[in-house]
Amino acid sequence: MTVVGPFGLSVRDQALEADVQAGMAAVEEGLLEATKSEVPFITEAAQHLVRAGGKRFRPLLVMLAAQFGDRYAPGIVPSAVVVELTHLATLYHDDVMDEATVRRGVDSANTRWGNSVAVLTGDFLFARASHILADLGPEAVRVQAEAFERLVTGQILETAGPQDGRDPIDHYLDVLAGKTGSLVAVSCRFGALMSGAEETVVDVLTQYGERLGVAFQLADDVLDIASDTRESGKTPGTDLREGIPTMPVLRLRERVARLGLAEDIALCELLDSDLTDDARHAEALAGLREHPALEQARRDTVRYAEDARAALAPLRECDAKSALVELCDAVVHRAG
Repeated sequence: MTVVGPFGLSVRDQALEADVQAGMAAVEEGLLEATKSEVPFITEAAQHLVRAGGKRFRPLLVMLAAQFGDRYAPGIVPSAVVVELTHLATLYHDDVMDEATVRRGVDSANTRWGNSVAVLTGDFLFARASHILADLGPEAVRVQAEAFERLVTGQILETAGPQDGRDPIDHYLDVLAGKTGSLVAVSCRFGALMSGAEETVVDVLTQYGERLGVAFQLADDVLDIASDTRESGKTPGTDLREGIPTMPVLRLRERVARLGLAEDIALCELLDSDLTDDARHAEALAGLREHPALEQARRDTVRYAEDARAALAPLRECDAKSALVELCDAVVHRAG
């Protein structure tokens, strides 16, 4: 048994292990090559988060999904590079929007070079991803374009907030499906598609990826409250400070509307105050860590992870399927 990929995923089959390890190594080389520029400063900025590491969750899914077809097909590694470049680009933009100071345990690009450079570096990564896509054919371009539209739509929906009369939790789950689920789904889709897997298999893996992506982000919501910087690689409570309601906060507000308990109302009022003040921010973070809303958010994570696992049922039994199932467990474990 060898541990590979994010969360200590264990691969029990030697052939699968070798394929995944070789594929992930090729992706790392591809990422470094794709982020090179004739301008040294651009190379430095573009490789800032590449070299900081990361789970490489999306490329891993590409490699595992490719096991259901020709796992040596030439488009697999480039498509994995595309999804990771796209993900990295969104991180540069997210950190500007969130005014984040830390990402993957290092200074965020906006902290180091300013907002303009961070945004433009994200755009540079999008451009490089598009260049690689052009060689993968029109179907790959279409799939990526649709996912990118959903990703941006999810971000806009988050910024705009729910419409009057819309349940905030339903709205938020739509946001997550767009912002995170869409690209995780494409990771699975690309792996299956590039390997020439049957259309039904491509569809199953795409559904799995979308549900797993939402579970993954819900786990991040829990981690943002429950973990410290060493565990998450970023500053805890960043979304709290920016007034962005994640699932623990939404579950708290739902509880206030349902029960109207004084202590819950007081915590909500604290969350609605100016949390740029460090003392108030620390108090709010501590309050949420002890509140039942955090446990409810964990249960939401489990529910989506179980939905992802259920989506895999039609696939044949094999080591790759077992690894995909284990990823569901690993996402739940992240949320505690």
